[in-house]
Amino acid sequence: MSVKRFIGANSRDVMRQVRETLGDDALILANRRTDDGIEILAMADDAVEPVETTAAPVVSPLAPLVEAQDPLQAMSERLLREMQDMRALITSQQATRPVEPLQAVGTQERLYQLLDRVGFSAELSDEVLKGLPESLQALDSNSDQPLIWLRQQLTSRLSVLDEEASFFDQTGIVALVGPTGVGKTTTTAKLAARFVMRHGTRPVALVTTDSFRIGAHEQLRIYARLLDTPMYALDAEQPVDDLLGRLQGKQWVMIDTVGMSQRDQRVIEQIAHLQGGQSTVRLVLLLNAASQPETLEEVVLRYRQAARAAGAELNDCIITKQDEAGRLAPVLDIVIRHGMRVLFSSNGQQVPEDMSVALPESLIDQALATQVPMSARTARPAAVSMPRWSRDVLGQGRRLSSLLTRLRQRMSGFSALEAVWDIGALPGELQDAQLARQLTQPLPAKGVVWAARRNERGCDWAMPDIGFNEQNAWLALPWLQHRQPAGWQARLETLKEAAGASTHILPVLPVPETVCWLNEQQLTWISLVSSAQRVYFHGERYALRLLFNESTLSHHVGVRFRGQYMQLWTAYAEVHNEAGNVLLAWYGEIRDPESAKVVTRRYWLTPAHLGSEILSLLLIQLQGEGLAALTKRAWQQLKEADSGDLNPEVRLLMASGMAAVVGHLDSAEDDAASTLRTDLLSLLGARRKRRDTAMLDALVYAFMARDAIRQLGGISQEVSI
Repeated sequence: MSVKRFIGANSRDVMRQVRETLGDDALILANRRTDDGIEILAMADDAVEPVETTAAPVVSPLAPLVEAQDPLQAMSERLLREMQDMRALITSQQATRPVEPLQAVGTQERLYQLLDRVGFSAELSDEVLKGLPESLQALDSNSDQPLIWLRQQLTSRLSVLDEEASFFDQTGIVALVGPTGVGKTTTTAKLAARFVMRHGTRPVALVTTDSFRIGAHEQLRIYARLLDTPMYALDAEQPVDDLLGRLQGKQWVMIDTVGMSQRDQRVIEQIAHLQGGQSTVRLVLLLNAASQPETLEEVVLRYRQAARAAGAELNDCIITKQDEAGRLAPVLDIVIRHGMRVLFSSNGQQVPEDMSVALPESLIDQALATQVPMSARTARPAAVSMPRWSRDVLGQGRRLSSLLTRLRQRMSGFSALEAVWDIGALPGELQDAQLARQLTQPLPAKGVVWAARRNERGCDWAMPDIGFNEQNAWLALPWLQHRQPAGWQARLETLKEAAGASTHILPVLPVPETVCWLNEQQLTWISLVSSAQRVYFHGERYALRLLFNESTLSHHVGVRFRGQYMQLWTAYAEVHNEAGNVLLAWYGEIRDPESAKVVTRRYWLTPAHLGSEILSLLLIQLQGEGLAALTKRAWQQLKEADSGDLNPEVRLLMASGMAAVVGHLDSAEDDAASTLRTDLLSLLGARRKRRDTAMLDALVYAFMARDAIRQLGGISQEVSI
């Protein structure tokens, strides 16, 4: 470690001496002007050796001597020691900064650690992991299932644009708003370019209100010239209506607004001017993915408050500068917690290439892939905080929204069931007409489980018929019996033509003519029959009870029967009916798997050519036996809750539809269904003995909560802020 002194007539001369002696990587420790010119103290870079962090600072034995002889050289020695200490400290920190592996703890805590490292807030982490199924918590650390579940939970909570066409085909005026520097002008050009590629240049126009930033008009004018579209300037205080005369024939108008800090009081004035005319302006908030989480939180809160103050909604956003963000999780966390919809994500300056429709799976995967060292799991301080009860309500709303979204994706006809609920909120005199329109087009169905043609015990209504799809899952919107024609063959023909139903599970055996028609049409069918049903076996006439009296049941499968897990043990024999048709007669015992006790017995007849493949339909018939009881329970809850204006048909469809949803979730065995069950039951907050009835109560609550939130949203539009 040798410090050398160099003196030259000027800076160029002295630096030449340093390079010749110590090389280009020399360290300049000090310099000063003297009577002889310029003096520099320097040393070779490789002379600085790292110091062990546990050792005391190294002091040169010549340092008292240096201080006595030359204050400048003494200062250089002190600087050198400080540099050694700093280099040692940096080296020590770099050795300890790598992301440590997830701690050897339980599944839930490992997921907490992961969410914390990638940048999701404790608030959202608590909300998501509260619903972690017990079956996943019991898995060891090598299983991928918990992470798959976590991805699915986050993905389902991230609302995105369904498809690009739904944005660009909705004509009107779109205004991009957000803070300065978030990329509004570039994003305006990207969106306009995508519109031009779909619809041409004639229907589009660009508008800027940015008269403050130097060159802002010119930047957008260049883009407009490249796209061959007109561009107009509008003062920030002018309403959009002032341009309407010049925008004749323009179906899609993009407004690039003035960038304003979220703390600028003019934000409210800006949005009020955009909404002040007769034209409806859609607002889209731009969020810089590279911004601090606290800043993003404040941007969302302030801009949405400004929109509400102007009587507008601000629910859509575009994520910009994704390529500049160290982590993606913070911006996604804020978007999810505030219930915003991501339209596009932008990751560069190229127009229009560096922008794509937001894909939730891709965004969540990117967010989970970037980890940093773990911090203490505490709630992220928000720039504009909300009361605890407000956050709790928002969390409950997000859980409800996520649940309903996944049910729509999973259950055929769930959106139609929601539409029936919406009819129930209308005045009584409007419900009949709306229901008739809703039921005009039956849902496509693989098959139908037909209910008995009589009223349910103690009720003044008959159980609707429930359809099922190719995956043997119930459809969420059943068919009302009294809206169907009379006679089995007429009903079967109607649903065959209207819904494409090719499989029929019948509550009674139809007349021989109808059985012949079913076989001629090559339709699949099974019929529940009584133990006294007569058939011919080897030329002898038997009641089914006697036919299977001595049978040995060797085959069994699991089945959910009336809300309980049971086993179905079966046997079958080839028989003939009175008309000479070859059939299979089936006998089944539903047994308790723990005690082996026979709970009940069932008999069926099926076409002979189907063989043992018919077993899956027997399970559907047994699973369907619990739907009537669930429908009764939901019917009663709805009757007690409504004000007397609810149409009985609407109520019956609501009740039976919810029963079908719950029946499917109760019997499905995949992980996604297990997660949905857990999330649905978590709405109740308390455990129940019967899973199916508990889920039904939770689903009724979910629908009622949805309606209450919608009603509150309607009221809030009428209340001044």
